Amino acid sequence: MSRFVVNGGKKLFGEVEVQGAKNSALPILSATVLTRGENILFNCPSLTDVDACMRILRYLGCEAKKQGSAVLVKCDGLRESEIPDSLMREMRSSIVFLGAILARTGYAKLSFPGGCELGPRPIDLHLKALRKMGADICERHGVLECKAENGLKGAKIDLSFPSVGATENIILAAVLAEGTTTIINAAREPEICDLCDFLNEAGAKIYGSGEGVIVIDGVEELFAVSHNIIPDRIVAATLMSSAAVTKGEITLRGVIQSHLSSVIPVFEETGCKVKVKDGDLTVTAPDRLRAMPLIRTMPYPGFPTDAQAPLMAVASLCRGTSVFVENIFENRFKHAGELMRLGADINVQGKVAVVNGVKTLYGASVEAQDLRGAASLITAALAAEGKTEIGGIGYLERGYDSFEITLSSLGADVRKV
Repeated sequence: MSRFVVNGGKKLFGEVEVQGAKNSALPILSATVLTRGENILFNCPSLTDVDACMRILRYLGCEAKKQGSAVLVKCDGLRESEIPDSLMREMRSSIVFLGAILARTGYAKLSFPGGCELGPRPIDLHLKALRKMGADICERHGVLECKAENGLKGAKIDLSFPSVGATENIILAAVLAEGTTTIINAAREPEICDLCDFLNEAGAKIYGSGEGVIVIDGVEELFAVSHNIIPDRIVAATLMSSAAVTKGEITLRGVIQSHLSSVIPVFEETGCKVKVKDGDLTVTAPDRLRAMPLIRTMPYPGFPTDAQAPLMAVASLCRGTSVFVENIFENRFKHAGELMRLGADINVQGKVAVVNGVKTLYGASVEAQDLRGAASLITAALAAEGKTEIGGIGYLERGYDSFEITLSSLGADVRKV
């Protein structure tokens, strides 16, 4: 597996375009299964998860290819309803194919997904909803076999938790279902809105995306469209973190300010100046950061769990004590132990991490264990004295497009080996 070698202490300056959102690209690629004709997805990031998604599409009989920063997908020739275990294990979000394949063919067979080990991410909500829509689901030996011989039917679905994955799967299943589906306590993330925008452009009738209640009137068919994927708010938060720890000043081009509404105030609390104008966000860091307020990860519009790790790297260098409470995933503090190898002062008790800021971090050899943890270690390494070697970069490449090139363009000393 690849490693990053980072020589820290370089201030980051300059401008960079924010890549397309991973968490939009994957469900939208899954949604192409429901359409006729060739879709063009612009601003699609070059990620190993996107590659895995395209391999699944090709296995199903679809055409999927890259053309610059765009991905072209045509699913008229779809001939399979089963996804082999080897492909399902490549990424956790592969379960989102369930709703799309079942809606398109009336049958789907796949195993449980793989990806980062962040603790239990049960799909009970997905299966309960699909059963309510008329699916017959058999779970045996880690394999799901789903049938809807008479087609899926609209239903009223009340989610006990605003799960992003479950909301996506229900939407994908409902757009071609007979009748109306209502999702209560739906996830409100911007990536959900992006998926709904794509589907509505293709001919779906979805109302209320971004709200707690989403209504879907089923239609008979969907058609291919051209769609521009939204910028990745987590990559934006990571780059803001990189500027903060290096006392730099960078401008992120193509951001959507409202998507960062829970993140920007945290940076301002540390003493960073954040200015947003016409889709450009400029963050200017002070010479010494102040401790953050209490940060609780919550479903959108709360503070995103995916931004917790890079912000912990920032907190490691803040004057004072910062407290993180992780409410989404139980194993989301794996990076804390590796940050401590760099000199961070962190105490983890269950779902709470207390970070006492230090003046200096020092280079060391560390190992990433998940996607956002990798981003946290790179952020810290940019500020650390001396050389840091970061293993497990394969995790990073699931969600960050050529990140070493992006950082190098801003003045960082980063190379991939």
